[in-house]
Amino acid sequence: MGWTIHMKIAILTPTFNDWSGIDNVARMQAEEYSKNKKNDVTVITLQGSIKPEGYKVIRLGMPSNSFLQRLYRLFFFLDLNKMRYYNQLKNYDKIISHFYPMNWLAYRARKKYGINYIFWNHGIDRGDNFLQDIYMKLLVFFNKRTIESADKIVSVSEYSKKELKDQTGLETDEIKFNTINKKRFNPFVKGDKIIKKYNLKNKIVYLYVGRITARKKVHLLIDAFKSIKEKVPNAKLLIVGNPTFRRYYNKIKKMADDDVIFTGMVEYKDLPSYYAACDFYVTASAWECSDLPTQEAQACGKPVIAFNIGAHPEFIKNGILVPEGDTKGFIDAMFNSATSSKRQFI
Repeated sequence: MGWTIHMKIAILTPTFNDWSGIDNVARMQAEEYSKNKKNDVTVITLQGSIKPEGYKVIRLGMPSNSFLQRLYRLFFFLDLNKMRYYNQLKNYDKIISHFYPMNWLAYRARKKYGINYIFWNHGIDRGDNFLQDIYMKLLVFFNKRTIESADKIVSVSEYSKKELKDQTGLETDEIKFNTINKKRFNPFVKGDKIIKKYNLKNKIVYLYVGRITARKKVHLLIDAFKSIKEKVPNAKLLIVGNPTFRRYYNKIKKMADDDVIFTGMVEYKDLPSYYAACDFYVTASAWECSDLPTQEAQACGKPVIAFNIGAHPEFIKNGILVPEGDTKGFIDAMFNSATSSKRQFI
């Protein structure tokens, strides 16, 4: 008897890298579908470094310059060669698209071949200035164009559901919170190697994981850390992630002293050890529709200090939610947590 494929699934995401929360959701989705050996699972992306386990990855390519990337992704539909790739999806049973512009391929494949198209809504942020605001409004416009014919819209939080409704008028069919791999992220993970690597013994360690970008307000996080350093001299701040824009990264590097450690991107398999090595997970982000690292940190038993914004109230159950914009309150939360910490030093 021949071997029969149960389902052919395409998972679409613009990038497929360790440092992106959306990409890690797509990764876990691919891994979950691949557990059924009869499924044929393919991740289709523009660019990415994640190594597949039990599924295939197809990289279509895009410019390497970050500014050109943003323009390319916004006007992806002008790249007619890439747009024709939707024809390669004609034999798939299901397409899950995680973010614009990959929705174009799903939209065209559904329109021509009738393939089941699911849009996974992670939300679209707002801009910080006039030009960014125009960019984001165009992104919302094109996004709506490509998802309004989806067979199903899944939102990752109540907040992202509301955002989608406000921005596009479209309704969410299902809310599905992002899941954490509890075998990988749990309180029993050891952080000894990280503590040794960065000389963190007998230190109060704060950790941030994610993109280094102005919208994540990493500059505010560093400012807050500098304020508590005056009273907590044995504090350290670990920043794990890659910069989105080099200019912003260079700016915050100048703000930081030797007690702020930029680790760069770390391998996904090593990430739990970083959570295990810290005392508190901290983020000053101004907008989140899910915020996977806060959930990973809590799964590892670490309290979270964050602003009460976006979807944070839905997910942060162990830690402190500071009123939005209350910088002093954020600093106080970091300081009070440090002085009351009962960490058992290694």
